[in-house]
Amino acid sequence: MSRPVVVIVGAGPGVSGSVARRYAREGYDVALLGIDEEQLASLAGELQQLGVAVGHAVADVTDGDAATAAIRRFGEHAGRIDVLHFNPSAFREKDPLELGVDELLADVALGVGALLTSVQAARPFMTTGGRITVTGSMAADRPWHRAASLGVQKAGVRNLVRSLDATLEPDGIRAVSVTVRGTLGQEGPFTPDRVAEVLWDAAHQVEADWQTEVPYSG
Repeated sequence: MSRPVVVIVGAGPGVSGSVARRYAREGYDVALLGIDEEQLASLAGELQQLGVAVGHAVADVTDGDAATAAIRRFGEHAGRIDVLHFNPSAFREKDPLELGVDELLADVALGVGALLTSVQAARPFMTTGGRITVTGSMAADRPWHRAASLGVQKAGVRNLVRSLDATLEPDGIRAVSVTVRGTLGQEGPFTPDRVAEVLWDAAHQVEADWQTEVPYSG
């Protein structure tokens, strides 16, 4: 029987890297999608040392055709996608009077729209028990005005997760976002590894009342 597969969209050295390592330690094969070849190759090599199969692809996830093709290749190669983790967002330090509409829409295309592309590409390879997880942020509720687009992205992606969960629930597939209510760092309550642990727990909880937002308060 083939091993379960997790696809990490927006893979890199932070939370997404910790999520990849968490799943690899549990015996999941890992597929990485990102824009930095060097970072992807480094993470892939690290994961292979854990004894799992690892694939990676370089693609701009705002390019719908490229992202869809990459995720479909992962699914076709493995024959399944059990977990899709979505991590991308854009940090642009501009307040609402500086931010252009084109810039806002470009950031939303990355932080929200790419989730839609990713789920639609992965869905044919997901079955009952499949999970979609998303790295959320307190910016959804308490946006910092100097990075106005980030709050819009995080509020939008949380809203989309709720719609995805309601749509996919009849097929036994659930979607959940984890809100990080603090600043990510290598020390303290919000390290990438701790956030990854909460994302793992969120994906694997089995309560009937599935939470589409799981606050992480340290």
